[in-house]
Amino acid sequence: MVCLRLQKRLAASVMKCGAKRVWLDPNENSEISMASSRRSIKKLIKDGIVVKKNVQVHSRARARAFLEEKRKGRHTGYGKRRGKKNARMPVKTLWIRRQRCLRRLLRRYRK
Repeated sequence: MVCLRLQKRLAASVMKCGAKRVWLDPNENSEISMASSRRSIKKLIKDGIVVKKNVQVHSRARARAFLEEKRKGRHTGYGKRRGKKNARMPVKTLWIRRQRCLRRLLRRYRK
């Protein structure tokens, strides 16, 4: 097996991507190993011997499904809680809500 590290690095640089996305045709190893300059790498790219692979998909489907379940109230038991009760839902916020609600009621009763 011929070491094609230089060729892969040059190809990545020429195609403006990472070395992981560079595909070197395994049937053309001898021809690829001869290429040691950017110009020769560009020629190989044009010939289709060196190809830029597509970006791998990173699906958020599972994350979305999990979020939907969280909205329904799943996965919120004692074992899933990090942080004190006050950190999760501050007493001050509850107090403010309560006061606003009561003041709204008082305004309605005054009318």
